Amino acid sequence: MFAPAAARNRDPILAVLREVLPAQGLVLEVASGTGEHVVHFARALPGLLFQPTEPTPGGRASIAAWIAAEGVENVRPPVALDAASDDWPVGPVDAVLCANMIHISPWATAEGLVRGAAARLPAGGPLVLYGPFLREGVETSPGNLAFDADLRRQDPRWGIRRLEEVAALAAASGLDLDRVVEMPANNLSVVFRRRG
Repeated sequence: MFAPAAARNRDPILAVLREVLPAQGLVLEVASGTGEHVVHFARALPGLLFQPTEPTPGGRASIAAWIAAEGVENVRPPVALDAASDDWPVGPVDAVLCANMIHISPWATAEGLVRGAAARLPAGGPLVLYGPFLREGVETSPGNLAFDADLRRQDPRWGIRRLEEVAALAAASGLDLDRVVEMPANNLSVVFRRRG
């Protein structure tokens, strides 16, 4: 599978990952989608081992095809993971990455994501989120407002999340907001760190 946005946003996301990920260790990617991001990041960050996940069989097949096509050796085979569940098939990790998921899923998925990340990260370990967010006191682009309305039409449980609400959710699970990085196309990279 191919997502045109992945080619546009992979290098800006990679620039953030270079700053916040450890030099070595295991990175869990929650909701890996097509698999394009994980192979790009793995090629650029050879000291890290990546574990992609995706709840759908079709998504996992696409990820496996991208891994094979790109010949990257530091990416494990994709596994099924429902972020909202407490039953994650992954043990301790050094970092967690999740791009473009929490706005196209119910709030329970965001709750599960931060709960699962907090349970698996070491002190100081990062949870990196990428996507659109609404922020108190910051004007939202017309494009993001239209996107939010479209998401809510598709499913009333979906929608662009308020950064303050996500940060409060993360803090309740022991993850403190470390940085917010402005990204192209009205997106943000948001980095949380596991409290020590």
